[in-house]
Amino acid sequence: MGNLDALRDWGHAKDYVRMQWLMLQQDKPQDYVIATGVQHSVREFISLAADCLGIKLDFEGEGANEVAKVAQLIGSNAPALKVGQIIVRVDPRYFRPAEVESIVGDSSKAKRDLGWVPEITLDQIITEMVSHDLGMAKQNALLKQHGYNVAVGVER
Repeated sequence: MGNLDALRDWGHAKDYVRMQWLMLQQDKPQDYVIATGVQHSVREFISLAADCLGIKLDFEGEGANEVAKVAQLIGSNAPALKVGQIIVRVDPRYFRPAEVESIVGDSSKAKRDLGWVPEITLDQIITEMVSHDLGMAKQNALLKQHGYNVAVGVER
């Protein structure tokens, strides 16, 4: 991972497409900001995703030396993990050369003019993403168990 302290305005494509549709319904073209107006750090995003799998994390170190270790496992969604195992590591290769620490948008004009507000929360976004990936992982495990070769991308 790159900068875990980076703050981002995470939003769902469904909300953003709905906003785009509302923009296209206007008689006069105007510029609008499409954003949630809420910030969360990359670290928080990772923690929430891990929580969805029953993985509690402890973050240790700072900057390029930061890691996240498994502190606790709840349930059976991560059978290959062990308490104490490092599952997140910061890598300076993923720091942006011109890092922007804080990104957040102000969509108040869209709310005022079009009545648009984002409806899908960060928790819902993460739950949807994790559920999809967990389903794919279970499918791959089943295929592998029955002798099929499954290509899984792993970056080193």
